[in-house]
Amino acid sequence: MGKKIFLIRHGQTDFNLNGIVQGSGVDSSLNENGRRQARGFYEYYQREGFEKVFTSALVRTHQSVQGFLNDGLPWQVLEDLNEISWGKHEGRSITPEEDNYYHWLIGQWQAGQTHLSIDGGESPDQVAERLSRALEVIMRDSAEKVLVCMHGRAMRIMLCLMLRYPLKCMDLFEHRNLCLYELGYTGSMFRVNAHNSTLHLTNLKTITV
Repeated sequence: MGKKIFLIRHGQTDFNLNGIVQGSGVDSSLNENGRRQARGFYEYYQREGFEKVFTSALVRTHQSVQGFLNDGLPWQVLEDLNEISWGKHEGRSITPEEDNYYHWLIGQWQAGQTHLSIDGGESPDQVAERLSRALEVIMRDSAEKVLVCMHGRAMRIMLCLMLRYPLKCMDLFEHRNLCLYELGYTGSMFRVNAHNSTLHLTNLKTITV
């Protein structure tokens, strides 16, 4: 059959809702809508036959897959799956000045300057290095159908690694809270079977970006 990786972003938190920077240094919990999203994902995919769950070390990823953990699926926490560190900006509301700086930095990354990091935080190159370690662990595992829950910016970088895109292309990969990317490994490369899918959230009252 070959390995299949179901890659999801965590559900909504109040930080997402209120435009507050999270990153790896903020260990926030899902809000009510995020918990609804997690239940919606579980109800839609509970019969998919996942063999193992991988999450970051941050609680919002654990809560997003809680239904599967309650079912007793094997679970491994990989700190290397954590979100990018946004340095001194974490836990703060985004001011117009910070928003301008953020978009300038994203523009630099898109121009190929992925060695640059936000003040006190990580660069995409640094995140890619640790995500490569996490991907090695996941690929070495004997489970063939795995669920991986992580974070928005880190997910974009992970997808570049898996699909062999340069990191400057990471913003091509759109994401929403508790979206799904399904990837199949052919033996030499990954193929995308589902892109930013939110079909499992269709019947929920509130869906966030």
